Amino acid sequence: MGNAKLTVGLVYGGKSGEHEVSLQTAFAVMNAFDYDKYEILPFYITKQGLWKVGETLTAPFAQIEQLKLAEASSDSGTAMNAIFSGLSSEVSAVDVMFPMLHGTYGEDGTIQGLFEIANIPYIGAGVLASAAGMDKVVMKKLFAEAGLDQCEYCYFNASSWKHRSHELIVNVEDKLGYPVFVKPANLGSSVGISKAEDQESLVKAVEYAFRYDTKVIIEEFVDARELEVGVLGNEEPEASVPGEIVSSGEYYDYAAKYIDGKSQMLIPAPVEPDIADRLRESALVAFKAIEGSGITRADFFVRRSDGKIMINEVNTMPGFTPYSMYPLLWRETGVSYRALLDRMIELALERYNFKQNLKYDNE
Repeated sequence: MGNAKLTVGLVYGGKSGEHEVSLQTAFAVMNAFDYDKYEILPFYITKQGLWKVGETLTAPFAQIEQLKLAEASSDSGTAMNAIFSGLSSEVSAVDVMFPMLHGTYGEDGTIQGLFEIANIPYIGAGVLASAAGMDKVVMKKLFAEAGLDQCEYCYFNASSWKHRSHELIVNVEDKLGYPVFVKPANLGSSVGISKAEDQESLVKAVEYAFRYDTKVIIEEFVDARELEVGVLGNEEPEASVPGEIVSSGEYYDYAAKYIDGKSQMLIPAPVEPDIADRLRESALVAFKAIEGSGITRADFFVRRSDGKIMINEVNTMPGFTPYSMYPLLWRETGVSYRALLDRMIELALERYNFKQNLKYDNE
């Protein structure tokens, strides 16, 4: 390589309901990169799952539409060759991959596995953390093991529901009462989720959730504030200031308001310093519990009745436009959007280099 620029493979689009969000994120990231340090190789995954690869960019696209790489041949083989090029030759076409796919195939460990096989560094969580962070039931078991408080829940698969639905309903009513939230165990966005107030709506909600997954989780309703903390790092992760999400109408006068249409984000969250410290500590515990790396956003409930902190979930591929909670949490903690991108790339390379030194046989 004549120039010392790093080539970043930006992967976006994808076969999930969050295809358009992914395009917006990719466009924002592309416009924030420092092109004196990096050049970008765009990889677009169509809604049908076809991969397209564009030309190397030394400046961002002018329009979001250009991200769809209309001129590129629709041969997925060309894209795969670029990703796997490092295996067959000394020089790889890409130095680090940046997956910006939310939901299925993007943050569930599958694309991370592809990068592992191609032996290429990539930003964010590894295979295990991605898969665990996508499965709400597995995630909750890991949190319980790590000693984190969380809300009560029940879960079951489709065949149990088919054969023992009455017994399962009684169990849910005894353990959780009403109202409850019913969710597919594995879906990234809020698709397939409903609130059930009684037995009739519970049955409907479960049937609905099973359209999206083979496993369903039911959680008790918690009257709580919703707080979120960003985590950044590998072996020695750091936590950001906490932020709060309030549904419109609760805080009109708070200074750092960011509005995404449905709710407002208050950053930093208006909480007592000891609560903020406990949230940050718990976020690091959660990150380590799923064996996270790179970035993660940890989402908490702070129960209104007694102030108890409960972990809700972690998101290993948090929203990443400049107006998303994760980058804003870090901005408020003193790390700009551009500096955050630099740090994420450093962490990806650091993790890769660490793994390269591990032995895989007894030689």
